[in-house]
Amino acid sequence: MDNITESDATRAAIADQYSAAGFSGRVGFGRRPAVVVIDFAKAWLDPASPIGSDLSGAVAETIRILRAARASGTPVFFTTMAFEPDLSDVGQNVLRKKRHTEVQSKGSEWVELDPALERRPDEVLIVKQRASAFFGTPLLSQLIAHNVDTLIVTGCSTSGCIRASAQAAHDNNLRVIVPEGAVGDRNRAAHDSNIVDINARMADVVDVDDVLSYLETVNEGEAPR
Repeated sequence: MDNITESDATRAAIADQYSAAGFSGRVGFGRRPAVVVIDFAKAWLDPASPIGSDLSGAVAETIRILRAARASGTPVFFTTMAFEPDLSDVGQNVLRKKRHTEVQSKGSEWVELDPALERRPDEVLIVKQRASAFFGTPLLSQLIAHNVDTLIVTGCSTSGCIRASAQAAHDNNLRVIVPEGAVGDRNRAAHDSNIVDINARMADVVDVDDVLSYLETVNEGEAPR
């Protein structure tokens, strides 16, 4: 017990409360996965950006997942969030709530994916304008085209775009898997509270190694039902 931090204890208490209320069931892995990497671009990864922070650990874990996904032939999708340079397509409500939006200008280096992800030409890049990777984008139709039933969600931020994308995937009857080590947030408390809520309501939060083991079974044609 001496090694349990206050944050760990708080998470455990919240998880117990959810479980007692009937939340936190498990959906498990399906047979046809895809991976989506949310917003691992410079605006979110460079601490010099107003919305940036050091998420190098989550990027490194995502790269491990990408290698396994590519080896198994699993479809991979990426997103970034970008607006016209004059912000004419943002909307006043977004501008009022998010005064940092000017950093997310189309064509700028800030919205370019981290080169370490080594996105391939056949891996779709979706430019979105809201937190969810599904809102106003072709992601759902792309997943349907691949007969996907399991969406592995990585990227940032846990409290924003990860949560919104996981909720949308859940709402569209997909099995949603969030490998905790491969997602991150600029605020640890926001990450902790949201990861517990995501696990309770809309996704299975798992270890990265669990995802890697699953993708190996996909490669062998033995993905669980």
